[in-house]
Amino acid sequence: MKTIDTVVFSKQALKDLRKVPKYLVLKLQAWVFDIELYGLHEVMKIPGYHDEPLKGQRSGQRSIRLNRAYRAIYHILDNGDVEFIEVLEVNKHDY
Repeated sequence: MKTIDTVVFSKQALKDLRKVPKYLVLKLQAWVFDIELYGLHEVMKIPGYHDEPLKGQRSGQRSIRLNRAYRAIYHILDNGDVEFIEVLEVNKHDY
């Protein structure tokens, strides 16, 4: 299995990152650094990121939790890179 260690951001994700609190941007940067250092499959195992597959319309995509209200949505491209699609605020999330 090829090690996935490259992260790219869509235009929408870059636009979304300008709207979120700075500490969330830093957490996402830490996640990207970990991907580049250890590879995606190892970072998926870190419980602090809450990496999880999505269902329904977002089937095939995954998310990481930046905090209780924000998620970063990504998917794995055919070339093996990780592409962040968007960072979104999740309101009234069931816990």
